[in-house]
Amino acid sequence: MFCSGCVSILGRDGHDHGASLARDLGYTAIYLHYNSGRHIADNGREFAEMLETLLREWPVPVSELSIVGHSMGGLVARSAHHYARQAHHAWPERLKKLIFLGTPHHGAPLERAGNQVDLLVGISPYTEPLSRLGQIRSAGIKDLRYGNFLDPDVAGRDGKGAQRTGPTVPLPGDVACFAIAASRQARPGGSGRPPPGDGLVPVASALGRHDNAALALPIPAARQAICYGLNHFDLLGSRVVYDHLRRWLATNQ
Repeated sequence: MFCSGCVSILGRDGHDHGASLARDLGYTAIYLHYNSGRHIADNGREFAEMLETLLREWPVPVSELSIVGHSMGGLVARSAHHYARQAHHAWPERLKKLIFLGTPHHGAPLERAGNQVDLLVGISPYTEPLSRLGQIRSAGIKDLRYGNFLDPDVAGRDGKGAQRTGPTVPLPGDVACFAIAASRQARPGGSGRPPPGDGLVPVASALGRHDNAALALPIPAARQAICYGLNHFDLLGSRVVYDHLRRWLATNQ
């Protein structure tokens, strides 16, 4: 199962991770196309219901389910699992692996920068109309500001979002979780500083790392990877990324 908000970016540069995994590992690749203009929590709840129906009506018994989520798709997958557990759905019991590609678990600073521009422009009564125009960004994109993917994260359901200060929803304890971050930097540096991100999501956010231990996601180092020389959308067509996917999905890590 692949989660993406846009049909045109499921494959890139002539490569499709889903089709390749179907060929190499025998997976049946199914793609989720969702409306990224909606709140992530709304998409997550709907995705949970769709998966429950899909597995119930699949023509043969489904013994194992794995989800690969790119960008916002990873947050939609986390949201779906949360709401599925609340609704006592059956499909989470079959979910074995959850792989995140450039997922902004702790937010995307470019969206936060866009919000700051809105605030500054709105200070003057003469520029207030420009501020309203700048706020047309979709609800889902605004959720990316702090990686919000549940209803309580959305302050007043007005799309402005709120920064979490307490423990986040944990990753599923019975699911093997993996994370890949991209960096536009050509190769690992020797400075000891974190490499720059992919142009949208910082490396730490994509890997679930956080200075506040209560917010950090416990993804083992062996299940993390940083792919260099890639931007956010290159994650969908990179053969290096695919090598990680193939290895992780082919083994019992």
